[in-house]
Amino acid sequence: MRRVNWLWIAALVAAVGCATPAEMRKLDKRVRALESGGGKGTTGRDRVAELGVEVEELKRSVDSLSGRLDEVDRQVKQALEEARAARSEANGPSGGASGAPEPSAGGAPTGESLSQEVQSYRAAHTKWREGDAAGCVDLFGKFLQTYPASEYADDATYWLADCYFKQGNFSAAVLRFDDVARQYPSSDKAADALYRQGEALLRMGHGTAAGNAFEKVIRDYPNSARAPEAKRQLQMLGQG
Repeated sequence: MRRVNWLWIAALVAAVGCATPAEMRKLDKRVRALESGGGKGTTGRDRVAELGVEVEELKRSVDSLSGRLDEVDRQVKQALEEARAARSEANGPSGGASGAPEPSAGGAPTGESLSQEVQSYRAAHTKWREGDAAGCVDLFGKFLQTYPASEYADDATYWLADCYFKQGNFSAAVLRFDDVARQYPSSDKAADALYRQGEALLRMGHGTAAGNAFEKVIRDYPNSARAPEAKRQLQMLGQG
């Protein structure tokens, strides 16, 4: 009959990290008793029976703790996926045509309110992606009213401005693009927002103001992808 490795079983139970102090003390007591040979005066047959009972009880304890570990592991994996999704959205690429990737999960695991926040952002971004400018304006406007300090506020403001632009509401687009540049100068969308502001001003016939916006792109974000385009715009305006 193969000898049972009690120390291995105890180590396995401890490794799961889910046992309570009382459970660990109980298992430790059993292991110590078994290692020392158990109680005195017991026959070999009685001892075998006792060992069988101990083995079954330990198996049930390990199975129970392992099940709890699996559940904790599942929750941790889900939380990590949600956190990565939120971080991906926050660090997504800017650009008028490409757009930033929307969160694919419920948001970082810091509570129900954050999950609702990311879901609201995702719903608004879906409207933008579908080309529903009116729905985009409505949902992003509500998002910014509800979550003005959100980590997605710069993206939301940018997409709101873009939707106004698509509607032909260039004056509203100018104001919202300006909000991105002024309130979030370190955002990866700041340079693009300034450039798009210049485009909206051109559509309104304000060439000089548009030139100022393009110059600001070159001055404040010389290494951005929009800087060369801003230079070309200035050349076409005769200001380059």
